[in-house]
Formats: sequence, structure tokens, C-alpha cells
Amino acid sequence: MKLKIMSLKTKAFLFQLISFAVFFIPFRIAIDYFTPLERFWPPFFAFIITLILAPKFQVAKTKEGEQLFMKWIFLKGVKSI
Repeated sequence: MKLKIMSLKTKAFLFQLISFAVFFIPFRIAIDYFTPLERFWPPFFAFIITLILAPKFQVAKTKEGEQLFMKWIFLKGVKSI
């Protein structure tokens, strides 16, 4: 009997959150340090850049059951995880 600790949707959400944070935090700090932007502009631009560059994770139903997929701008196509 296989014990499921975490559903695939939860894993996809956590992977998405972690990958977003890995990209957002350095961009936020770099934009603050290297540009004269103030107030809400550094996080806004870091958010936009992160939306473009961070990988996207999604769960889809296939013939074999649910599978976790990843799409990233630096990889061709969609990869199954």
C-alpha cells in the first residue's frame, strides 16, 4: 500500500511558490540596489521579471492518472516531473 503524504496539486503549489521566491528575492534586492526606483516600483518590476522567468508547474490528468508538468522559458516544451 502506497502512502500519499502530499497531493500533486500541493506539490505543484509548493514548487511554484519556491521557484517564485528564488527568482523574486534576488531581483527585488538587485533592483533596489542598482536603480534609483522608490516606493512600490522595485517589487513591481521584480514581480514582472519573475513572472516571465520562473518555471510554471501544473497538474494535469492523463491516461495514467494525474501527472505534474513543468514549463520553463529556458527549456523547450513541457517536461513531466
